[in-house]
Amino acid sequence: MPAAPHVIIEEGPGPRVTCRPLSAFNPANLAATRAAFADATPLALGQAWQPVPSPGFAPATVRTGWRADLLLVFAELTDHDIHTAATDHNQRLWELGDTFEIFLRPVTQTAYFEFHVTPRNLRLQLSIPNTAALRAAQRANTIEPFLMPGAVFTSAVWIEAAASRWSLLAEIPAEVVAGRPGPAPDERWRFSFSRYDYTRGVPTPVLSSTSPHARADFHSQAEWGWLRFADR
Repeated sequence: MPAAPHVIIEEGPGPRVTCRPLSAFNPANLAATRAAFADATPLALGQAWQPVPSPGFAPATVRTGWRADLLLVFAELTDHDIHTAATDHNQRLWELGDTFEIFLRPVTQTAYFEFHVTPRNLRLQLSIPNTAALRAAQRANTIEPFLMPGAVFTSAVWIEAAASRWSLLAEIPAEVVAGRPGPAPDERWRFSFSRYDYTRGVPTPVLSSTSPHARADFHSQAEWGWLRFADR
């Protein structure tokens, strides 16, 4: 008797998104990027862990697509004080100012990845072997074991100060996340997109996420979404 096919059961409250192939476009041009993602499913960031939004909460929307061996993430973030004190890649960007975060994990592995982008187009790249290792590092207040050197992924950032908005495009090789070229048709990844929105003079940032977290813990994978790669 042939073996039963492997079935991935999508459980949990996270959003479900089909990631569709995109036609070629100029990733250095904001208008071209917006047009390329026009038909992609929009995901709104929210604050599911509290009954009402925080004072100063600003909306943001994320869309996904893929081309060749790249996952493409396009985010548009309303922001009335766009800034960061970060000066280089792989700093603790979420402590230094406005930061957009991407969490990714293929459903067939325990290792996951955390990528950050700031309005100055500085990036943080973390490879985390499992949740237990992450919690140990949090207790030690370190990210050093997880840092990925070099340019693991690329990004572009646009600031529209008059519109109180900054936007970004992240291009993430599937091989970095899944360990092989891809993505394969119908492949599933867990995902979450999150944000630290700082306002100068306000002591704490406003946090938000596409995941319906019960508390503001972006590493809680039970609430992450499910991303399915559509065939060409």
